[in-house]
Amino acid sequence: FLCFSLFSQLGGCGILGVGIWLAVTQGNFATLSSSFPSLSAANLLIVTGTFVMIIGFVGCIGAIKENKCLLLSFFIMLLIIFLLELTVVILFFVYTDKIDKYAQRDLKKGLHLYGTDGNIGLTNAWSIIQTDFRCCGVSNYTDWFEVYNATRVPDSCCLEFSENCGLHSPGTWWKAPCYETVKVWLQENLLAVGIFGLCTAMVQV
Repeated sequence: FLCFSLFSQLGGCGILGVGIWLAVTQGNFATLSSSFPSLSAANLLIVTGTFVMIIGFVGCIGAIKENKCLLLSFFIMLLIIFLLELTVVILFFVYTDKIDKYAQRDLKKGLHLYGTDGNIGLTNAWSIIQTDFRCCGVSNYTDWFEVYNATRVPDSCCLEFSENCGLHSPGTWWKAPCYETVKVWLQENLLAVGIFGLCTAMVQV
């Protein structure tokens, strides 16, 4: 039990460290939402790492001092986390269609912040996603036409990257929609994520 608590605390330190590193070096990296600008990879890792550290610390102290109050608090926090995970999974499957519509609408709003001052995180995130997933825009590449008020896209949409290649013809751009492409990728990897989540839940129980 002490080893598990210590492992949790060390894991929390590692997650927190990565989150702080991302916040310092990359700004709000992977921030795609215009409605929730603080919902970034760095902030999520910092919050998660801090929470895991606190739980691990409570467990360690409780095990060392054999304090029933601290041990009870440790198990209650684990139970709360497990119930939250279960609730999120259920809500996600029940409201999948509504989540899809809201997410696409919010992401399209976020496109208008691309390349603007103070939004380097969002800009970097879109560039990486479009390059790695070989896609362009949320629904299709025409999403960018509204952003630029012209027939052009970011250079990260190009089949072959070059300076100002986004000004060329649509035949030189990726055609796949980023939202559906990333969604399919997540669904294909859902089994691995599900197994990981199940293992995590069993460890917590």
